[in-house]
Amino acid sequence: MLDCSERLAWLAGRLLADLGAAVTKLEAPRADVSSVEWRALNVNKRLRRLDFAEPAGRRALDELAASADILIATPHPGAGDAEIFDHRRLARINPRLIVVAVTPFGLTGPKAGWLVSDIEIMAAGGAMSLAGEPDGAPMRVSATQSYAWAGAQAAVGALTALAARARTGRGQLVDVSAQAAVITAIAHAPAFVDILGIVPTRAGAYMTGRSVTGARFRVFWPCRDGHVNFILYGGGAGRRTNEQLVAWMRERNVDLGPLAAIDWARFDPTGSTQDQIDAMEAPIAKFFSSISKREFLEQAHRREMLGYPVSNVADIATDPQLEARGFWQDIAGPGGRSERHCGAFVIVDGVRPPLVPTADEPDRALPKVAT
Repeated sequence: MLDCSERLAWLAGRLLADLGAAVTKLEAPRADVSSVEWRALNVNKRLRRLDFAEPAGRRALDELAASADILIATPHPGAGDAEIFDHRRLARINPRLIVVAVTPFGLTGPKAGWLVSDIEIMAAGGAMSLAGEPDGAPMRVSATQSYAWAGAQAAVGALTALAARARTGRGQLVDVSAQAAVITAIAHAPAFVDILGIVPTRAGAYMTGRSVTGARFRVFWPCRDGHVNFILYGGGAGRRTNEQLVAWMRERNVDLGPLAAIDWARFDPTGSTQDQIDAMEAPIAKFFSSISKREFLEQAHRREMLGYPVSNVADIATDPQLEARGFWQDIAGPGGRSERHCGAFVIVDGVRPPLVPTADEPDRALPKVAT
């Protein structure tokens, strides 16, 4: 498999490499591959330096494409690389080749030629319309998310095309729009419009669309050492969660207020008013502020409650579940120093595939590329 992508689709090649594909990352001769981001998302790939601006580089690409199963690229419509990675051209070289083209808005349409960054994709995909405070500006998280959505969808598209090729014997073009990939992150919003007639809006730490009265429900709660994720649900799972939370609070001698009189077997949040929700959430907020994230997780697991602590980087790095499953892998980084990476996300036949450092070897003779 050939990974000719820029930052927008690095994750796609990494995911496929983790699944066992032999991935060759093609980079320009002077491209900087020293950043933490590059090393994290391109580990497990072999590195080959090619200059696509030169005839020799384009010939080398075609030679590699002739025996490859998948080629991932981030072409710029209207630019020179669009012709290099054109599926029809590559299909003449290798009819079985699957070309995955990942672009901000797809290869066709009025925005096909637009060059954008993560913030524009997140805005165009609608995700920022739901992130932030009600009276504030649309927000995005500090780390790039649209690239991850696009990369994940590109990997799925490549595998889907690979399965189709097993039946037809033919490759095809997988046209991935990062905007469309981000829209899947807010797939719940159209359902709220259709079912409740409510257009979801920014609500900060709260969620709207749960009640026909327009009441908002708290989702993120401060606790002793951070935040937890919890919401008052209806339905079978939500009612059990609410019952177990009240039982836990009662064991701690917490003043339950209006929670004590609620028949959770009949609780239906869809008709609750804001005053009712505020009154129910007040004792819960006080209780959560007295417990730690770890305590919440342990009790939620033991009591079969919906809810989870909000993990930061330190929490993830010390997570006992990830440690027990051998998720983290230490490999040699620049200068020979040890570097910790996220391991492959799968365990195959009881073994997590080992990571291989990506070495900058421009003159290395590569073996035949195949998945």
